[in-house]
Amino acid sequence: MEKQAGSVSALSAAAMGEAWARIRGRLREEVGEVEYRTWLRQMTLVGIEGDEAIVVLPTRFLRDWVRSHYGDRLRALWQQENGTVRRVDVRVGPERPATDTTPEAEAPRGNGLAEPLAGKPAAAARAAAADARSDWSAPLDPRFTFDTFVVGKPNEFAHACARRVAEKPASPGFNPLFLYGGVGLGKTHLMHAVAWAIRNGEPARNVAYMSAEKFMYRFIAALRSQSTMEFKESLRSVDVLMVDDLQFLIGKDNTQEEFFHTFNALVDAGKQIIVSADKSPSDLSGLEDRLRTRLGCGMVADIHATTYELRLSILQAKATAAGIDVPKSVIEFLAHKITSNVRELEGALNRLIAHANLFGRAVTLDGAQEVLHDILRAHDRRVTIEEIQRKVAEHYNIRLTDMSSARRARAVARPRQVAMYLAKQLTSRSLPEIGRRFGNRDHTTVMHAVSRIAELMQADAAFAEDVELLRRMLET
Repeated sequence: MEKQAGSVSALSAAAMGEAWARIRGRLREEVGEVEYRTWLRQMTLVGIEGDEAIVVLPTRFLRDWVRSHYGDRLRALWQQENGTVRRVDVRVGPERPATDTTPEAEAPRGNGLAEPLAGKPAAAARAAAADARSDWSAPLDPRFTFDTFVVGKPNEFAHACARRVAEKPASPGFNPLFLYGGVGLGKTHLMHAVAWAIRNGEPARNVAYMSAEKFMYRFIAALRSQSTMEFKESLRSVDVLMVDDLQFLIGKDNTQEEFFHTFNALVDAGKQIIVSADKSPSDLSGLEDRLRTRLGCGMVADIHATTYELRLSILQAKATAAGIDVPKSVIEFLAHKITSNVRELEGALNRLIAHANLFGRAVTLDGAQEVLHDILRAHDRRVTIEEIQRKVAEHYNIRLTDMSSARRARAVARPRQVAMYLAKQLTSRSLPEIGRRFGNRDHTTVMHAVSRIAELMQADAAFAEDVELLRRMLET
């Protein structure tokens, strides 16, 4: 400890505490409340040795995470506060602070500095860990309410189910509520809307919203810090639990098991659970059978890809809310060209509105094509497997679900093979990925479909013309 005693920075404990408080405040602003509580709140500053600030965390897992994700930013913030600090060493602690041991030099309480405790640091760390896990809910987006959700045919059933749950949580037949659909179609919006409605209508209810990824990270952190009982008690005390993007738990068996037990405990206690994913429970291969069965025992509601009419309504509503006059021709142009998801559609409109506000120009069709040239160009050359499936199903007059079903009838199997062929020709997806999109079929099935369609096109000119027509329709 001789080196430590002789190389401590001349900064007083009070000045060091103030600098550390400012650094923690900056981090909280930059990463957000949830990230801060999850990963950074348990940091304590031991002291400064020469040109190195020493920060401790209670577990190796947290230390490694903070080192890799926030280490550079911690160093930069320290250099802004004190130019003599050139490095930040993140360790597993607690340790005695590397400051003078005189009473006036002791670190003030409440600023994140490690206090010179002897024999009690582990209990303090556990208390801090439990406090950091007390707030389970991620921030809710104030824009995502039922009032701002545009209802159309593709999402009307999911919207009605969400409304019912918001009005009467844990109603028979609606617990759990499982929402599924593609990216950017409104699942998260509906979950936030339910949370806002419940909080406004019944403020006493404890509503927790989080991503499945966050659930997993917090579970692992609890395992590492040996605080799984606090984890279970905190999470199971909520009245409404919402978990977004459940597909993230595929392949993560231990986390799935914990979620399964949490699920059962909350449902048995009459608490509401709302889950979202990109596929229905039955199609989420990789989840345990018992979990898939439980997820499907309540209300399952899908959100389809947007229609042209719904995209028009969404754009008109957003333009009205922004108070910007957007010509009908521009709205129709965007609704026609950007079909992948609502998120990208809104992003394009927001860019147009920002451009108009910054330069004081009216929104025009020519201007839209110029401002959005990168989005439009990318969209022109990108064809999704979902689009291919939908277009082929319409062309051959079969159901879209037949693309991923197990039916082998020729009237279904041939269009499915055509769709696989076009997916291979028009997208950059791998054969295994294409197979997964067609009912989790093996990549060899896709290979066979591609070669079979190629053979038929060579042998049958009318069939070849039919496939080429579909290709042109998808590329334009």
